[in-house]
Amino acid sequence: MKILITGGLGFIGSHTVVSLVENGFTPIIIDNCSNSSEEVLMQIETIIGKPLTFYKEDVTDGLALDRIFTTEKDIKGVIHFAAAKAVGESVENPLKYYHNNITGLVQLLTIMQNHQVNNMIFSSSCTVYGQVEKMPITEDAPVQAPISPYGNTKKVGEEIIQDVAKSSDLQAILLRYFNPIGAHPSALIGELPLGVPQNLLPFITQTAVGIREKLSVFGSDYPTPDGTCIRDYIHVLDLADAHVIALKRLMNQQQESNIEIYNIGTGKGTSVLEMITAFEEVTQQSLPYEMAPRREGDTTIAFADTTLVNEKLGWKAQRTLEESLDSAWKWQLNISNKTL
Repeated sequence: MKILITGGLGFIGSHTVVSLVENGFTPIIIDNCSNSSEEVLMQIETIIGKPLTFYKEDVTDGLALDRIFTTEKDIKGVIHFAAAKAVGESVENPLKYYHNNITGLVQLLTIMQNHQVNNMIFSSSCTVYGQVEKMPITEDAPVQAPISPYGNTKKVGEEIIQDVAKSSDLQAILLRYFNPIGAHPSALIGELPLGVPQNLLPFITQTAVGIREKLSVFGSDYPTPDGTCIRDYIHVLDLADAHVIALKRLMNQQQESNIEIYNIGTGKGTSVLEMITAFEEVTQQSLPYEMAPRREGDTTIAFADTTLVNEKLGWKAQRTLEESLDSAWKWQLNISNKTL
């Protein structure tokens, strides 16, 4: 069964491609490599032991998408990852985010309609909730005005999909996930930020390996136990598995409505300082860091209530924070060609 996966060479996309193959699907990958590398394709193929179909195209290019859907007949569903994803950068360059994330989604939905492909898994984000007062966050929490253009593109993206579903045969599952970390146990694929990392763990591993001089902890005066932001960190393999389980739900027509929304997280919050301490304990590496001013666009605390996804999809995070940190460190060592 052919499944189109946009952004399939990215961090989450690459791990989901592996999970798709392991579950008997045939992924068709689209990626413009703006925040990834074609080398990732070779690494995925090494893991799964066979070649994959890959198109180096941009989802904002409707003509390219149409050619792919025409060439790859019988595509049964789409998992849509392709999007710019850094909160801080979106504040500095909002037009890039609205173009990539909104225009790309509109083009993709248009071509899907033209080719009668009606099943979609959408890569959404907990950022659509904004700063929620009550923890953990349930799917019923009100979607608030986002505090970053990135968050707004996910909110608007969800609204676009919901509107299209009302007027068509589109069936979609929107996965609002929290903070993916970790890497494949082979250490062949993992998070590969181009330039200075925007996410915490890649900055930690790059600092530990000597690429960065020290880690900046943005904000020490938040109303949390240690003054630093709290997030729900989920292993990327657990997240990849959630996409495949959601896809099977669509393929088997088990959904209860044409739009379903699920939080994907562990249900546990970890502060930045707790992450640093845990990393040092797991890897036996000393991590130089400094406290820095708050970063615009960051929320104080966010962790998931996963009751709904546990009950409806039968999915639950399996891997620990320590496993995530260990795999990310091994991945960093591999790409840095260093050993302990």
